[in-house]
Amino acid sequence: MTIHTYPDIAREEQLTAPDYGPEIDEACAKIKKACDGFGTDEDTLIKLLGSKTPYERYLINRRWGELRSKTLRKRIGEEFRNNDLGILIQFLAQPLEEAECEMIRMACRGIGTNESLLYPIICGRSNEDMQVLKKTYFKMYEKDLAIVLKGELSGDFERLMFYCLQAAEEEFNEEYHTEEKAEEDANAFYKAGQGRWGTDEGQIFKILVNSPPEYLKMVDAKYVEKYGYSLWRAMEKELSGYAEKAAVFTFGMKIKPAETVAKLLESTMAGIGTDELGLSAAVVRYQRLLPEVTQAYEELLGGKTLEKRIKGETSRRYEKLLVEIISVRE
Repeated sequence: MTIHTYPDIAREEQLTAPDYGPEIDEACAKIKKACDGFGTDEDTLIKLLGSKTPYERYLINRRWGELRSKTLRKRIGEEFRNNDLGILIQFLAQPLEEAECEMIRMACRGIGTNESLLYPIICGRSNEDMQVLKKTYFKMYEKDLAIVLKGELSGDFERLMFYCLQAAEEEFNEEYHTEEKAEEDANAFYKAGQGRWGTDEGQIFKILVNSPPEYLKMVDAKYVEKYGYSLWRAMEKELSGYAEKAAVFTFGMKIKPAETVAKLLESTMAGIGTDELGLSAAVVRYQRLLPEVTQAYEELLGGKTLEKRIKGETSRRYEKLLVEIISVRE
């Protein structure tokens, strides 16, 4: 099964209020105090929200809604401008699934689509998390996510995103996902790409998206054994543009999620200028994986730490909040 990024509570049906504990009420009181009066105590809010796990922020957000008339997201939004710091802390002021819906909304807003922000949210996630995301998007905006994306995307990229939205990854079954089937799918993958004139992207996407991680590794091993290079390399050869980027990302999130997220983080800081929105989204979305990601990042960058890289690319309170988030451990 592809890894979950949401805390467990986001996937569970909540029939009764959770046990908040005094620390959650205390956090809500401190947030209120930091927002009230003349001026905003930004440093306190950075420490309060940045130092919490996704699960703790989920509880704070829900408890806040029980105590106040305004949502925490709206209250924090009144205190910060929509700059890099303001956008990041507003992501933290709501449950992760709601923050992701806001990210999607931002990616589709205005002229043109921010594909680089969009595909990591849609691709390479568990069936359960995808169902939560689609349900939350409709609840927040009263629009079907698939219809929204259909109006924004086209071509092979749209087709891959559509496959991902179906949340149809199979559960691994040793009796079904056999070595023989892996060889069959490796051959089908080859025939859909390198083995034909033109590429059957639909067949490639179906195998990629529907295969559970354990089985996709088997298919990849058979492909390497027979054709001399990996599925990853095959997709780089056969696809292009954002369809290629999204397909490779989907493959990576199933096979090597920590390394894939490390590469995503680095891509937001590489080259001239930093993609602050992409960086903020990735740090918030993958916070649960960051212990493994930071290690993979050091290996990828030859010993350079993620914290040092962030400090070299950002500044002031925005830098402080990012560093606070990546330092949290569940």
